[in-house]
Amino acid sequence: MKLQIYQQLTHGDLSKFNEQAPDSFMAWNGESIQLPDTGTHFGFVYSGNPVLYRSAGLQDYKLHPGMYFSLPGEGWVGGKDSSGFLVTCPAFRGVFLIGGAIESIGRLGYINGGTDNVLIPPIMQGDPCLNALYFPPGVDQTAHTHPSYRLIIVVEGSGECETPDGTTPLQPGITIFIPANSLHKFRTMEDKLTVICFHPDSDTGFTHTNHPMLKRTIVSGMSASNLPEIQTKTFM
Repeated sequence: MKLQIYQQLTHGDLSKFNEQAPDSFMAWNGESIQLPDTGTHFGFVYSGNPVLYRSAGLQDYKLHPGMYFSLPGEGWVGGKDSSGFLVTCPAFRGVFLIGGAIESIGRLGYINGGTDNVLIPPIMQGDPCLNALYFPPGVDQTAHTHPSYRLIIVVEGSGECETPDGTTPLQPGITIFIPANSLHKFRTMEDKLTVICFHPDSDTGFTHTNHPMLKRTIVSGMSASNLPEIQTKTFM
């Protein structure tokens, strides 16, 4: 499967992105999208002031451009003159979170001059996560792959994405689906480029035997992370 480009956020199912991944990809533009009770929904607001409704608490939240969210369970998002994209992970139980707007530069180093911010982090190792990637002018990335798919939306600036099949110009509003193990690189010229990137998995995050509460619990001078005999064996 090749890299796929969606030129404009259009309300409804981004069905051509669904060939590889078990997750579903949706976009809204001027309307609302119903979010099913199963799984967890990750969203990013591209434009306007949509409302996020959470059925579990019978609450709604007014969002702004650059904001993002994680919603487990049923609800809806959207509204007139607003747009954004959604990823639903049907087998994942996440937490409710609203954040943003995104910052202007990344806090973490990436590659070839780019930086990264983890917007919705993996709470446990292997969980999905949402990132913002920042490329200053003059970046020519080293060609690379990812072990799982990436769904990306361009939110600011311009640049291009190069694959063995050709080069695609990038402008705000373009959505990119990068299949697992697909060789690609990003390039900027005189303008910077900012994108939001959804990862369906991660190799960082806490585990049942490696998290701050456990590691910073000290028993007779020793961390409880080194005392398996007292660690809780029953998990949620």
